[in-house]
Amino acid sequence: MSAASSTPSGSRHRSRLHPSRPESALAGRWTEIDGLEVFYRESPSQPDAPAMMHVHGFGLSGRYLLPTAELLSDEFHTLVPDLPGFGRSQGASMGLDVPDLAHAAARFLDDRGVDRVTLVGNSMGCPVITEFARLHPDRLERAVLVSPAGGMYNQPLRRAVAQLTRDGPREPTRMVGVAVPDYLRFGVPSTLKMFRALTQYPSLERLLELEVPTLVVIGDRDPLMPPTRRVHEVASMTDTHVLLVGIRGAAHAINFSHPGELAHVIRQFMADEPITDDPDSPGLARVVEIHRGAHHPRAKGT
Repeated sequence: MSAASSTPSGSRHRSRLHPSRPESALAGRWTEIDGLEVFYRESPSQPDAPAMMHVHGFGLSGRYLLPTAELLSDEFHTLVPDLPGFGRSQGASMGLDVPDLAHAAARFLDDRGVDRVTLVGNSMGCPVITEFARLHPDRLERAVLVSPAGGMYNQPLRRAVAQLTRDGPREPTRMVGVAVPDYLRFGVPSTLKMFRALTQYPSLERLLELEVPTLVVIGDRDPLMPPTRRVHEVASMTDTHVLLVGIRGAAHAINFSHPGELAHVIRQFMADEPITDDPDSPGLARVVEIHRGAHHPRAKGT
């Protein structure tokens, strides 16, 4: 496994998918993982900075995670890959399930020389993180789960589609130009296969097994999340290391719609500081503590 720095046999694949102009302040790069070409974005070299990798959701690439990732890139060695089979990265011929994606994430970190990491996931990225924690517990520093998806509340497929349909108008209109190309590239066969994999994955069980400091962030306008009563019920089942925070006004793609608010919360979580609202972030978002484990500092009311 080594970073691809020259033009390999897959150059036509790369030139076809590579954007004509930079999409981000983070550098867009390619590497090869287990024989697959993988596209990723990376912050400038910061050898002493702690590593933080952002993990995208169902059918999407890492592109919609960039608004939050960029805001954190001055403090963390930031990585935003397109997992194999998503975005510009090549996919395995047999497809991937949640454990495969977690394994691919670990292999990508190997390739980048990262031993320990904080993972920030959105939607499907959250089950990938919990599986990564099960497979590689010594490599996960902290977990940030934003709008976790893939549980019983998102089944069957027609319910998930209806939830996504309701979510669309609640997201910024510019999200359309980011998400639609990714969904079209992912395709219907991959959607059906990946959805079946998610329905078979024990999301709640893995969430409750997490043993690292964990931040869960949800939006109060997210139709893919269960009712507040169920969220509180799940929170009460967790150990003392889980901090559950709500952002008022946010829907499902918080990493894209409320990057300032989310980055602010993540910074405070990483520093073990009280969670407060970000006065510099425009909009209606407000951070409200829902559940905090005993090991975390007391949150300030907002």
